[in-house]
Amino acid sequence: MKSIVFTLIAAALLASCANSGKPVVTETNPEDSLYLIIGSYAAPEEEGIKVYGFNQNTGDATCISGVSGISNPSFVYPNKAGNRMYAVGEDEGETSTANFLTFDKATGQLTLQNTQLTHGGAPCNIMLSPAEDYVYTANYFGGSMTEFKVAEDGSLGEGRAIAFSGSSVDPERQTKPYIHAVNFTPDQKFLLADDLGTDNVHVFPLNDRSVDATKPLLDEANASDVFIKAGLGPRHLSFAPNGKRAYLIGELSGEVATLSYENGQLSVMQTLKADSLNAGGSADVHVSPDGKYVYTSHRLQGDGISILKVLEDGTLEKVGYQATGIHPRNFALTPNGKLLLVACRDTDEVQIFLRDTETGLLTNTGKRIQMSKPVCLQFVGLQ
Repeated sequence: MKSIVFTLIAAALLASCANSGKPVVTETNPEDSLYLIIGSYAAPEEEGIKVYGFNQNTGDATCISGVSGISNPSFVYPNKAGNRMYAVGEDEGETSTANFLTFDKATGQLTLQNTQLTHGGAPCNIMLSPAEDYVYTANYFGGSMTEFKVAEDGSLGEGRAIAFSGSSVDPERQTKPYIHAVNFTPDQKFLLADDLGTDNVHVFPLNDRSVDATKPLLDEANASDVFIKAGLGPRHLSFAPNGKRAYLIGELSGEVATLSYENGQLSVMQTLKADSLNAGGSADVHVSPDGKYVYTSHRLQGDGISILKVLEDGTLEKVGYQATGIHPRNFALTPNGKLLLVACRDTDEVQIFLRDTETGLLTNTGKRIQMSKPVCLQFVGLQ
């Protein structure tokens, strides 16, 4: 594909893509240009997933297209090539879905291709396997994750729910499992499922299918649990660039747990308070591309982003806090590490912050993308 860069506008953007179409392009600085895919809470007739052209150097964005047909496409995940997307349909009951979309990178257009039921309520996270042959959803109200086989054309087969059991100490929010996210370890040896309801990370070894491709992906017979801390409420997890540390945000306690990942073993090194207000609404966690800082989002009181410095042993020290719009959910760092974008659901905006790579601190650029109930942010390269 020809190297291109979007000519972008810096003004605040309307929710609709009234001027949607192929973006205006130039030949300079193609590495600055990305697609930004935003998932949201929306009715099926609304364009719940939007595509923007985004400049990761300036923070400018322009709306290119949107796609309708999915109820509450709150979380979206692209494949490595960026030409396929998988999105949840986060309904609370039997209408919950996983969805496959194709993405035309030449035009910036998404097309919904097929839909399958998750057989578990409120799928809030979706993940593609390293070989891109399976998709998994984390079903919050279903207390399960659902496995889908991916066909050669990218479409999803019928889902198979994998249920969990157990509880923990919170008498209101931990009476049963609440699966919130699914991840694969960087060495592609394990699948991890974060369980807010039991304070566990469920660990599934992956079968070696290099000899026998008919084996299932997950070795369910040898699955195990890693207990994090009573009342923490595991929600999202992010690995450091070196693959030896992972950082897990606890929704209920507002703590971030530093996990060691060595020789296939996951263990807790540290838990550190990131939300000092005890709001019980911590949401997301990401590591900067240089591995020097960890960021966590917090809702319900004092909405904002905690800034934590990574120490020499991989543990954390809190160094700052950045206020944001109301109800920040998912957020994303640009690949170059210069900007941090925050999806603020209840102020209908994505805020754009400049990141100081030395101190880790954030500065509000004043630039924002106006969109109804944004939740998930994903970057895709032009090529």
